[in-house]
Amino acid sequence: MNKIKGVITALATPFSNGQVDAKSFKKLIHQQMQQGVDGLVINGTTGESPTLHAHEVKQLFELAKSETGGKVALIVGTGTNSTEYTCELTKDVGRWKPDAVLVVVPYYNRPPQRGLIHHFTAVADASTVPVIVYNVPSRTVAALEIPTIKILSQHANILGIKEATGNMEILEEMRKVVSRDFVLLSGDDVTCVDFCARGGHGVISVSSHLLGREMKDYIAKAQRGEKGAVFEYAQKFSEFMKYLYIEASPIPVKAALHWAGVFDSMELRAPLTSLDSQFHKDFKACLAILGKI
Repeated sequence: MNKIKGVITALATPFSNGQVDAKSFKKLIHQQMQQGVDGLVINGTTGESPTLHAHEVKQLFELAKSETGGKVALIVGTGTNSTEYTCELTKDVGRWKPDAVLVVVPYYNRPPQRGLIHHFTAVADASTVPVIVYNVPSRTVAALEIPTIKILSQHANILGIKEATGNMEILEEMRKVVSRDFVLLSGDDVTCVDFCARGGHGVISVSSHLLGREMKDYIAKAQRGEKGAVFEYAQKFSEFMKYLYIEASPIPVKAALHWAGVFDSMELRAPLTSLDSQFHKDFKACLAILGKI
């Protein structure tokens, strides 16, 4: 738990002419280290996991491990909508010795709660590293319910949860049924400071690509109980958040990283495409006000 907390960036994957751009990825890692983030996720949704090949995920992990030198937590996304394949992938990734794996609720096939319990239990049993379950019904349709979270939290190899609904009532209910050492991570950048003010341990974030230092500061203030931190964070970055999600992530953040000089291009893999040009001017203006470009 001590290592998996704070601000963790779900890394975007840079591409150049269809291939992983190792140079830009290293630049991103160094930029993240300079911002003081606490961890990095490779092969998450922000990293365009549905389009990455296994050898590319390994390449990205090895680059991250080499460039960070063990100074931050490294987490690898291994979730799919097949229990058997997720178990196989998780076992393979475990050989690389990441600090944890991130396993999303199976998408599209809409399993019932008993199916979700079976899925995550099987993956946790198969994994040689700790598992973080990922609840994001906006993308998966199926969602983890509180009684299911309670059961999963009791598994010795399930470290915590990334809860991305942005619903503080769910956080409050989770806190009632899980142990104090079960890691509670927000997956919603807009509400993450409020989440941490209410007892959350951190966030797995897209915004931290550009706001890592600021997010760490506001989360620390909120966890210390400083009044006004939640409101000030929301007020200061609301415009940025609007543009960061104006199209499906990671489309906007890759544009921002390109304009900030971190990525050589804003290239994505199909079916995703680059940010619609109608949003460029205003998004750039927002980033300029924040001093990010």
